[in-house]
Amino acid sequence: MIVLSIAAGAFLAACAWFSVINLPAARRMTLADRIAPFISGSSPSVLVTGPWRPLTLAAADAIDRLLGGTRSVRRRLQALGSTMSVESFRVEQVLWGIWGALTGVGATVLAGVVRQSVNLTAALAMVAVGILTGVLARDWWLGVRVRRRQTAMLAEFPVVAELLALAVTAGEPPLAALDRVCRACRGELSAELATALAQARVDANLPVALQALAERTSLGVLTRFADGVVIAMERGTPLADVLRAQANDVREASKRELLASGGKREVAMMMPVVFLILPITVVFALYPGLVNISLLTR
Repeated sequence: MIVLSIAAGAFLAACAWFSVINLPAARRMTLADRIAPFISGSSPSVLVTGPWRPLTLAAADAIDRLLGGTRSVRRRLQALGSTMSVESFRVEQVLWGIWGALTGVGATVLAGVVRQSVNLTAALAMVAVGILTGVLARDWWLGVRVRRRQTAMLAEFPVVAELLALAVTAGEPPLAALDRVCRACRGELSAELATALAQARVDANLPVALQALAERTSLGVLTRFADGVVIAMERGTPLADVLRAQANDVREASKRELLASGGKREVAMMMPVVFLILPITVVFALYPGLVNISLLTR
């Protein structure tokens, strides 16, 4: 019991000390801290830059071999618009796994203090579950961020398409129209269009840049958008009509998804009624009769 109390106290004290020393008011502002807001990206962990770097990279390679899916991770990172490599993502999975292991250790220590005993097998299982949960949680969070970004791009697409159609109708060429839209809009889709525009200016090939945009985002709407722009530029078809039609299609698809989501919400709202409120009502209705029957049979 004394050993468990000491271990629990040491663990909580270490967590509290780590939290205190990382508060902005508790540490001296360095030059790196001053220029960090003006530099893209975040500072790497000490596990990556310090003496633990070889072990961290070995753990990242082990995760990559066990889980696989390198191509899927790379595709999702591109869809997120991130410059992170697959190796850096695996290193982040290692860091999340370490946090999961620490959480498992803390839960084991607290459970041991409460029960006044520690089961070694259960403790190892808790740590293993924490590591696995942390590693998989990082992959899950990447998917969540990609879906959120795709949802934001779909919401922006009708406005962007209509602005492009308006600019093209006014007589601007597609490249100048894209430039105007990128300067007028702020969002995920406009950022991707700005990247495609910069690539088109370097390569002098807008269709190739739009096709790369469609492949990078993995959205069918943007694939049709790129195909429509390419066909309009090659065949001379009216681009404004194509863009307006695509914007209307996306709006109609959003309405259908909203109706489908509303139907699912109705079913979800019936779950507590059927499985919680209705059984309680039946119990309240039948309980007095069951009590009377039991009294009469005595």
